[in-house]
Amino acid sequence: MTKIAEAFQNKKAFIGFLTAGDPSLECTEEFIIKMEEAGAALIEIGIPFSDPIAEGPVIQAANIRALSNPNGCTTDQVFEMVERVSKKVSVPLVFLTYLNPVFKYGYDRFFARCASAGISGIIVPDMPLEEKGEVADIAAKRGVDVISLIAPTSKERIAKIAKSATGYIYIVSSMGVTGMRSEITTDLESIVRVVKENTSVPAAIGFGINTPEQAKKYAGIADGVIVGSAIVKIIEKYGENAAEPVYNYVKEMADAVK
Repeated sequence: MTKIAEAFQNKKAFIGFLTAGDPSLECTEEFIIKMEEAGAALIEIGIPFSDPIAEGPVIQAANIRALSNPNGCTTDQVFEMVERVSKKVSVPLVFLTYLNPVFKYGYDRFFARCASAGISGIIVPDMPLEEKGEVADIAAKRGVDVISLIAPTSKERIAKIAKSATGYIYIVSSMGVTGMRSEITTDLESIVRVVKENTSVPAAIGFGINTPEQAKKYAGIADGVIVGSAIVKIIEKYGENAAEPVYNYVKEMADAVK
């Protein structure tokens, strides 16, 4: 059984996201450890990129802060941080990045480095199903799952995406970019039902979830929930002192999911 499968085994999974290098890679390492301690079952790590098209203002700003760090925040430096922190946590770590940085790094080199660093999966928001084959086989040879996304606009493509999925499926709750939402109106029950009819791969709902009430509700529909912007907002507010606030928030959300 893979580490990702173990994260969902016999429980609902709370998945937290943060941007590497915001406010520093040393802080990111500390926050990842705190998130695991607080009950996160899996942690997504954003590799800073200059054009994160799926992200709202909160995560866009985090990318800018990370890339502006005077000590740097290159892909190699992110890998070095992950290599350190993966020895200190047991939860699976998943990269969220865009295709350009992976292409520029070199597919073989990138996924070999993922394997040696302890990365279990990768999410590439700007890579549609039709282009997944460009990296899927290379990633699979290194034991890295390419996580599929299903959006409210996927409709007749949901079954096709689900059948080819590995690791877990990221169900996008709402139209638009990432960000905290007070209300989510998408018929997520119908999407999850089609997913479950076509795969045994777990499905987690993300985009917009930020309160314990929302987390509990959507964990009741899917196998887990994903929270990013709310965590990044805490890091933006507290900076280097965000470890305890991040711990407290993640614990509250993880407890709600359970």
